[in-house]
Amino acid sequence: MLHLRLITPAERTDDVVRLIEGTVGATHLVVLPRAARNPAGDVVLCDVAREAGDELLSGLQKLGLEETGSIAVENIDLSLSLRADKAEAEAPGEGADAVLWEHLTDATHEESTLSVTYLAFITLATMIAACGVVLDNAVLIVGAMAVGPEFGPLAGVCTAIVQRASRLAVRSLIALLVGFAVAMAVTVGFSLFMDAVGLFTVTKLDGARPQTGFVYAPDWFSFVVAVLAGVAGTLSLTSAKSGALVGVAISVTTVPAAANAAVALSYGDMGQTWGSAKQLLLNLLGIMLAGTLTLLTQKWAWSKRR
Repeated sequence: MLHLRLITPAERTDDVVRLIEGTVGATHLVVLPRAARNPAGDVVLCDVAREAGDELLSGLQKLGLEETGSIAVENIDLSLSLRADKAEAEAPGEGADAVLWEHLTDATHEESTLSVTYLAFITLATMIAACGVVLDNAVLIVGAMAVGPEFGPLAGVCTAIVQRASRLAVRSLIALLVGFAVAMAVTVGFSLFMDAVGLFTVTKLDGARPQTGFVYAPDWFSFVVAVLAGVAGTLSLTSAKSGALVGVAISVTTVPAAANAAVALSYGDMGQTWGSAKQLLLNLLGIMLAGTLTLLTQKWAWSKRR
């Protein structure tokens, strides 16, 4: 269930109440006249089944409530109410399958912001992965994958394409391009430092690496795994099962490929640099393609069900 807290101008309250009352899956309606001060107006509270949430939010936006008042949405972790159970049973579809498009757009907008924290995480992840590829240590590679924050901007690109949100697309692409560029540039310097103190050597990079050699040898399996991970990651976002994102993060080789490219570049090994760059681009393409198709499929399937 979702809990909605609305601030409505007095002249719009009746329209809002009628909309909520006419929404299958909405319940626990409360109206507090003249309770709001900034902006001034009435406060309307209600609960709605997740599968009916997107329809209700779209109706509220058509009434202009986001411009003249306020729409706040919260997830309800526990609701002990027969009326709530009945509302969920009456709403079409299953809550786990429902997509709240405004929530998804807002979440990906936040995750795809080029911030100091984002740059720090992707840079640290790339440096950890650099240690992993030189030492041929799969544990470090997995750790770097889990730390990397790049799925947020990738999801932002997919959402922007489906929702036709040009600003989100630009923001997400900037975060991806600048993030990886900064991370790889810093990792080149990090690699040169580690070589100077004797911790990195070109012999280790060029030697047999059975655990991490795949990061600069892309093949069709790389693309297949990226596509599967893109589908899984998108489903985890739209169904609010964020725990699955950890599994998605450690199944693609974006950060390790960027790290291997940076280390190889520091040693002038253009063969590994180019191979790693292709692995990186292949994974990014696969995730974005799969994520976009998944969102389009969900949008089509839900419209048919409704």
